[in-house]
Amino acid sequence: MNNDFLNNFISNALNEDIGDGDHTSLACIPKDNIGKAQLLVKENGIIAGVSLVEKIFKRFDPSLVMRKIIHDGSKIKPGDIVFIIEGKTLSILQTERLILNVLQRMSGIATETNKYVENLKDLNTKVLDTRKTTPGIRFLEKEAVKIGGGINHRMGLFDMIMIKDNHIDFSGGIKNAIINTHKYLEKKGKKLKIEIEARSIQEIEEIMKIGGVNRIMLDNFSIKETRKAVKLIAGKYETESSGGITLNILREYAKCGVDFISVGALTHQIKSLDLSLKAID
Repeated sequence: MNNDFLNNFISNALNEDIGDGDHTSLACIPKDNIGKAQLLVKENGIIAGVSLVEKIFKRFDPSLVMRKIIHDGSKIKPGDIVFIIEGKTLSILQTERLILNVLQRMSGIATETNKYVENLKDLNTKVLDTRKTTPGIRFLEKEAVKIGGGINHRMGLFDMIMIKDNHIDFSGGIKNAIINTHKYLEKKGKKLKIEIEARSIQEIEEIMKIGGVNRIMLDNFSIKETRKAVKLIAGKYETESSGGITLNILREYAKCGVDFISVGALTHQIKSLDLSLKAID
């Protein structure tokens, strides 16, 4: 995880929430009061974000002591206690919403990802995330995908070449897009993997004649078309299926033999997991 992203996120999130002071807590609680709280699970799922939350607590108040009971990636059920946090009551209250937002969002993503991963556990196909993420917290959401058992696709526009339909059309075709990409990488001295999107069997055949890529994405292919495409590509380039592939049809696509299936819904159609932070004696 990028520490600069993390530190900036923590600072911005705390500033956004606290502003010039948590006036409710400051009004109700003596500043030297010591308290204890526990994270209570209220829904089945996969917990994610525990290690990150520990960093948030320490960043806000190094005197807070967190005792982890359940670790990231573990299955959880209603009634489970994930951790106990102890220290200044004001510090616990001021960080409560931020840590819950992080844990609930990340756990929802990890839980959903794990459903997809488990559905394919006896097959070779791997589940990928996408860039369909919440601006500013992509690094958290992609970390949650990993915790849930998935694999991160590129982090952004900078760490992989991904030639999509608009790139192909704007550059004047598949051949131009691939040739221009290689010229650019050579000029910049960069070594990035190249993936290219194909919209039809004909485009796959054209890509394979030109070569110079690492992976071919099969965009919105039917299952029948995917089988045909994999037979053409297998052993020459990696294959990735993408485009509206839900949990219900995931396995059928995987059985076609694709190496990867990318699923935007892992991060952009997520229900947060129900968790709460409760004061204890």
